[in-house]
Amino acid sequence: MTSAARTLPDTMTSPETGAILRRDSRPFELGYKGETVTIDLPGYYPEGDGDGVHVGDDMAVADEALRSLKEKIDGIPSPKTIRRLRKKLGLSQREAGTLLKVGESAFDKYERGLIEPSGPTSQLLRLLDRHPELIEDLR
Repeated sequence: MTSAARTLPDTMTSPETGAILRRDSRPFELGYKGETVTIDLPGYYPEGDGDGVHVGDDMAVADEALRSLKEKIDGIPSPKTIRRLRKKLGLSQREAGTLLKVGESAFDKYERGLIEPSGPTSQLLRLLDRHPELIEDLR
């Protein structure tokens, strides 16, 4: 969480059952194209078994895990990978978007996870990660 993030209360009332839910994290299995990963998903949970309520950034853990699976299975770089590579190449978001011909604001959207790069852009990013000297050919 960022320093500006608010502190969540320890408990809340379930909007469905009226039961008291406590702030906790529980194992959650996430699957993509036949591959699964188990994450600790934060949220508000009832005593014992039962569905939780997720608020604020709780689902960010699941989003990041899904992006990692997509990167592993489909080769679509995650926002974290894209940011790391852009910095490795010494480019601003705007410069990267201009050089790769995807638009000046594309890298901002890639790095925030709002959109995924296209197949050809993903392949180019993988090549640049392995051979950063190729950035000079794009200039």
